[in-house]
Amino acid sequence: MSETVVALPTRRRVESTLERVVENNRFTIAVTFPLVGVAMLIAGREGLLPPEFAMHPYLLIGANLVMVSPLVAGIAPLVDRRALSGLAFLALFTWAIETAGVLTGLPYGEFSYGIALGPMLLDLVPLGLPVFYFPILLNSYLLALLFLRTRSLPRRFGLTLALVLTLDLILDPGAVALGFWAWVDPGPYYGVPAINYLGWLLSGSVAIAILQLSFDHGAMLKRLDSCGFFLDDLVSFLVLWGLVNAYFGNWIPVALAVGLVVTLVRSDWFDFDVL
Repeated sequence: MSETVVALPTRRRVESTLERVVENNRFTIAVTFPLVGVAMLIAGREGLLPPEFAMHPYLLIGANLVMVSPLVAGIAPLVDRRALSGLAFLALFTWAIETAGVLTGLPYGEFSYGIALGPMLLDLVPLGLPVFYFPILLNSYLLALLFLRTRSLPRRFGLTLALVLTLDLILDPGAVALGFWAWVDPGPYYGVPAINYLGWLLSGSVAIAILQLSFDHGAMLKRLDSCGFFLDDLVSFLVLWGLVNAYFGNWIPVALAVGLVVTLVRSDWFDFDVL
């Protein structure tokens, strides 16, 4: 056999397999999974499921891993040593800031988890927290890149932070209604206090700075242009939390979710017909 004919490296084979699986199951991942998730979350909250299934932490993590698989498949080819180091540091920051929040009430206000979202780190915060936290940051970062299509750091940073806050404005009311977490002093925004969003301004700024330093923005934009499923995780997020909030009558988060869906539908760079 010619020396030029060689097998793909193991990493590339894994990336190709994951990309093919995601591409062939886009509707199931981006729409069916969140719809089933909404039904199970609400049924669990209303006591309609057996206790062993209602809000089961490993079911929650497993379903979330399936829904974020397009994001993982999209970003995997871009993860070099610098990006991997940045993501590892971001995971450490995520655990640290959340632990500080639970112990001190800063920067998000005094809150506690009502449901164990998998194994708990020091019995305080979910060990799998990055699985839930990273997609909010990365999807916001990807949207900012697509909206701006520029290397302007200040504009990209500002829009990414605004989108992070928007996604949290959608997430937190639904999570509170489901009993995932709650504040000691509930706030006026569907039980969420204003200090939570001030905390997100702080922690989000640090997290976005880490992302900005970790990835090649030009390569990320090229990948977005060539990878049609890269934003499918955002679709899953908006479907799931939009419907959860609708069930509980949280209409501002619903309007925000619908607004982002409409933005995606009207964009030239995202084709919903292939779902």
